[in-house]
Amino acid sequence: MSYQTDEEKAEAIKKWWRDNGVAVIAGLALGLVIIFGWRYWTDYRNDLAAQASTHFEQMLYSAEDTDAATVLAKQSEQLDADFGATPYAALGALIAAKGLYQAGDAEAAIARLERVVDDAPDAALARLAALRLARVQLAEGALDAAESTIAAHDDSPEFSADFAAVRGDLAAARGDLATARDAYQTAIEGGAALSQLIQLKLDNLPSAG
Repeated sequence: MSYQTDEEKAEAIKKWWRDNGVAVIAGLALGLVIIFGWRYWTDYRNDLAAQASTHFEQMLYSAEDTDAATVLAKQSEQLDADFGATPYAALGALIAAKGLYQAGDAEAAIARLERVVDDAPDAALARLAALRLARVQLAEGALDAAESTIAAHDDSPEFSADFAAVRGDLAAARGDLATARDAYQTAIEGGAALSQLIQLKLDNLPSAG
């Protein structure tokens, strides 16, 4: 649109501003809120992660003491209370569970692992906790519970070989040597952790027939 005089142009601008000025200001304000709000949230999350990391490092130092089960449990609870939304809380619970089990408190260790399985913010951490839970259940003679744990969480290629190793242990504990042999072989071929130990278990199985 063209205007004949500068006065007409100025009047058109004023009219447009009266009609749209509030919306423009609101849009700018919203944009600033989003930008600075995102920066604040990012800074907050980074700071939270740094604090959680520091607490987790303290747990790692404590874990070097073989008699630190009680301390580790308390540190894990504090980490969960203050930084429960971060992966560090789940990692801390895994360390605490190990300390508790080594101290002879299998029940508390199992409870801690079950909580990680249910509440971990990351699926991989939940599966790792389930893998450790199945091992503890198996070591405690809770074969049916171990079987249920394996069945519920052996659904990821990243952990399938390690779960196969536990299935081998479970089958061996039940005297199903053929199934144990197949499971151990699957674990070795899949690159499970501690493959040499699994191979030793496989070699030590009684021969068929």
